[in-house]
Amino acid sequence: MKLYVMRHGSAEDQAESGADGDRALTPSGRKRVWDVARALVELGEEPMLLVTSPLVRAVQTAEIVALGTKIGDRGGSVEVRRDMSPGGHPTHLAHRLAAEERKRVMVVGHEPDLSALVAALVGGFDLSFDKSMVVGVHLTADSPQGRLRFVLDPKSLKLLVDQR
Repeated sequence: MKLYVMRHGSAEDQAESGADGDRALTPSGRKRVWDVARALVELGEEPMLLVTSPLVRAVQTAEIVALGTKIGDRGGSVEVRRDMSPGGHPTHLAHRLAAEERKRVMVVGHEPDLSALVAALVGGFDLSFDKSMVVGVHLTADSPQGRLRFVLDPKSLKLLVDQR
């Protein structure tokens, strides 16, 4: 399975409601996510399934990626799962998706959970996720260890590592 691990885009400091989960993407956060989605298309790395945290900023990030990669036109979908919430169980989710033989899955979530997820999958990962960053991992159902494929830097929109 090609697993794309993405941190949500830049969000407002405080939501009108005062609840952290209601914080929405800023205009610059939306633009950066669009740019990342376009870069994924140019690289031929479009997901077929997006699984996102239920927090507003993550859902908005997933929706923008879905639109930018035309996931719906290709029969893909967006799912909201609590496993991607802060303090959730993203590693269990990733292994479950690999066991289901999913092919191209993007998970959208939060720090520090995403760094911990990638470290658990590939070992030795000590890079914290910038907002809108995407890390590509190859994961199989028959192995708990994955292989780092790339890091897409959201500021330069360049691959920092490419081991395909």
